[in-house]
Amino acid sequence: MDFGKYKSCIEACNVCATYCDACAVACLKEDNVKMMAECIRLDMQCAQICRLAASFMAQGSEYAREVCKICADICKKCGDECAKHDAEHCQECAKACYRCAEECAAMA
Repeated sequence: MDFGKYKSCIEACNVCATYCDACAVACLKEDNVKMMAECIRLDMQCAQICRLAASFMAQGSEYAREVCKICADICKKCGDECAKHDAEHCQECAKACYRCAEECAAMA
């Protein structure tokens, strides 16, 4: 299967999903979980859309561009939320989200 043109975007989506999963779990262990609620919510949504986008690109779906556009928007929003928090896991997640947002925006 030739999905070479999507390779870097698929990788960015998979990395982002992994960071978002890890960030959500780490946020649940923070002292003030209520303060982290929006971060956790966006981490979960971001991880899901990243996996969907990667799958659509791997399948060569005619909807891959539309999914990637939505993915870029959610990744940006998740990155912005994570960047507000000082926790290292949030800062690392924000970086992964911003990279994925750039890749998906370029793909879309």
